[in-house]
Amino acid sequence: MRITSEDDTHPRFELFILGDDEKKVEWKDETRIPNTATFVFNKEDHTLGNLLTSRLHKYDYVTFSAYKIPHPLFAKFEMRVSTDGSVSPKDAIVRACRDIVQDLEILSRGFTTEWLGKRIVSEGEQEISARERAL
Repeated sequence: MRITSEDDTHPRFELFILGDDEKKVEWKDETRIPNTATFVFNKEDHTLGNLLTSRLHKYDYVTFSAYKIPHPLFAKFEMRVSTDGSVSPKDAIVRACRDIVQDLEILSRGFTTEWLGKRIVSEGEQEISARERAL
């Protein structure tokens, strides 16, 4: 019997679809450090971890934020967030997520506008070329 690489890999959907007993985000307060919590993001990777960490660093009330991936074979990362106490770590994460979604909506609108503008220009150039060929 020959073993192929397909035999030892999980179906790709298992990398991002949560199981019945899984939560997307779990968190617990750190008892040793005030205003600090650790969040576990399931079925996520460096893309979201880096994006959230970068956004959290922009807020004055966040004193520390970093993430780590405990094991490269599992789509999960842990993020630790500390604040100055004016905002809870959970509220800081929620605000960062909302701000990121808002930024992505702005990016999407800008991209769509530019793409439509490029399409209009392209169609206009094609129409002019067709008229020139007809003459």
